[in-house]
Formats: sequence, structure tokens, C-alpha cells
Amino acid sequence: MRLLILTNYFTPDLSAGSFRMQGFVDALAAHDPAGLDVDLITTRPNRYASLKADAEGFEDRGWLRIHRITLPDHKNGMADQARAYLRYAQAVRTLTGGKRWDLVFATSSRLMTAGLGAYVARRMRAPLYLDIRDLFTLNMDELLAGSPLKLLVPVFRQIERRAFRAAQRINVVSEGFIPHIRAIAPDVPITCYTNGIDDIFLTETFQKPERRRDQPLILYAGNMGEGQGLHRIVPMVAKALNGEARFRLIGDGGKRRELESTLQAEGLSNVELLPPVSRDKLIAHYRDADILFLHLNDLDAFRKVLPSKIFEYAATGRPMLAGVAGLAADFLAKNLPDAEVFAPQDAPAMIQAVRRLAGTQPVIDRTAFRHEFSREAIMRKLTQDVMSLLKR
Repeated sequence: MRLLILTNYFTPDLSAGSFRMQGFVDALAAHDPAGLDVDLITTRPNRYASLKADAEGFEDRGWLRIHRITLPDHKNGMADQARAYLRYAQAVRTLTGGKRWDLVFATSSRLMTAGLGAYVARRMRAPLYLDIRDLFTLNMDELLAGSPLKLLVPVFRQIERRAFRAAQRINVVSEGFIPHIRAIAPDVPITCYTNGIDDIFLTETFQKPERRRDQPLILYAGNMGEGQGLHRIVPMVAKALNGEARFRLIGDGGKRRELESTLQAEGLSNVELLPPVSRDKLIAHYRDADILFLHLNDLDAFRKVLPSKIFEYAATGRPMLAGVAGLAADFLAKNLPDAEVFAPQDAPAMIQAVRRLAGTQPVIDRTAFRHEFSREAIMRKLTQDVMSLLKR
């Protein structure tokens, strides 16, 4: 049984997609790889220009071969990311030319990976399994409003339509994606296997001493782009809470420079801005934090999203502060009712939420949540679904 996996990111790169695909590969290995022959085509670590990590261009693990494509440097701008992706797509075409697999599996937050998977599967007449982690066209509709690049959205919609309709099965990480996909590909079976908590967070202890700080440390770790909208809310909130709370923001992205400029212009000394760090170092920051902060921009497309960071944050037991709406807000209300949720970009509401959390217990027991949403359990179900299609 020959399986081809296409994923733009894979460990040791830092992204939700790379962690998800590492869990997927681990689950495949647990399925007894005898008779399973897998090629995984990805890229060398490139998620953030400010974090350099290295990995072999090719790894042969017997049943699994990992091909990592070297991409040109980029700084998360749309144009340079497009150039980098073209390099990946060209390499995939070369590596797959004249070869056959029994199934193509493509995981896609970037729509083009889904489109690439559809192209490769069609060329070799193999079934296609899509793992959809974002609704690219809906995001672009809003993020490109007023930009000349808005003219490309119909092209993206055509790629999306062809990819979804070419699939034999589609999985989504958020139930909020299902109506959009169902409208495009009504006859394709859809499953929902969400993101989850990796073992590295399940085996760590995040206990804190009972002693409380005079100023709680609020930590954000992740991307800093238009989608997160940190530049639109953090400076205002940090200014209002100067002397009451401290912020530590870890990450990089297209809006980091704007955020940094605003913080400097305001002279805010209670905000610490750090570059991306490896996961082992990130755990130390989680352990040091009093409150973990998550925020999405106020866009309709993000009302359908379930951020992967929710699972990681929840595993620590730390109080959570989340500026989200729609499905993410509903998920938190149902599964993590101890979280403080406020409307995206609502600075006054965030300020009040911080003040309420400042007096809460330092560690919350979320044993049931950790068990239900372990990455291992979720990926086991996903691989069973993939294997059922592969064995046909």
C-alpha cells in the first residue's frame, strides 16, 4: 500500500500543520507499517525567518521517506510566500513525475496544497484524501478587501472547487467548515477530526506556587499576522493595564513590525516582545505565565475557525483569555467554561476580563479535556479513516 503525503510544514518546523502531521505519521507507525510504503514531501523549516532550524533534505526510515524541499528566504509577506510555494509545487511535480501511489493525502491551510494534491492525484489516477485546516477563500475575501489582489479571489475559488470535488474524502479541523465545503462538493464524505494536545504537553507538569504576583504575566505565543490582529488591541489594553499586568508576546508574522512600532511609540514598558522559540523553551514560558492569551481578528471567516492553540493552552491548566467569536467561543463555553471570552478587538472587555482572571487559581484541573482531545487519540481515528480508503 503506497501512500503519498503532501504537507507544506513538518517537524522540526513550528506550525500547527507540522505538529498535526507529526502526530499523523506517529499514528501511521502505530498501525503496523508492514506493507505500508509512505513518501512525505514537505519543506525545510521556513515558518519564521527569525527562527532558524535545520533538518535533513532526505530521511529514509524504511517504511517512510521524508523529502524536504529547500525554499528561498521569506519574511511572511504574501509575494515572497507565493514565490516560496511555487518552489515547493515545482519540486513536488518533479518528485512525483512518472511515479504511482495508491492514495494521495494532502493537508492544507494554504489552499494551494489542496490544489496541488488534486493535480498529483489526477495525474496518476489515484484517490485523494484532503485534510482541510483553513477556509482560504473566505479569509482572502476579507483580508484582501481594498487590495488589487482581490482580483485573484475568483481564481482561488476555482482551485478550491476543483480540489474539493476531486477528493474521495475530506476531513476538516472545525465543524464550522462543513457548510462551506458541503455547498461546493455535496457528494464528498466529510469527517471532522480536530487538532489536539500533543504528548509533550500531556507529560509536563505546569504547577505553580500559590504565591501570586502583584502583576500577572499574560502570555501570547503564536503567529502575529492580520488574522490574529494583536496590533489592533494589545497596545490599547497594555496601556490601560500599565502597573496592573505584564504582557509577553512570543512569535513572528506579517504584523509584528507594526505591533512593535506601536508599542515603542506608546513607550509601553509592560510588554515584552520575543522571537519564536522551540517547543521545549515554550513550555518554560507557559510554566512562568499566569494567564494565556489568544486572539483572532474580527472577521466573519474566523467565526468558523477552531484555533489549534486552544488545545495547547488548555493542557497547561493556566487561566485562558480568548478574544474569539462564533464556533471558537461556543467551543470554549462548552468545553472550557473557566476561560474568559470577549469579542475580538473589544479592548474594554479584554481589560475587564484580565482583571477578573487576576484573582483566579493558578492551575485549573482539566483532566477530562486533556483525555478527550489528546492528539494521539484523534490522529488514531484519522489514520483509520485514511487506511480504510487506502485498502479499498
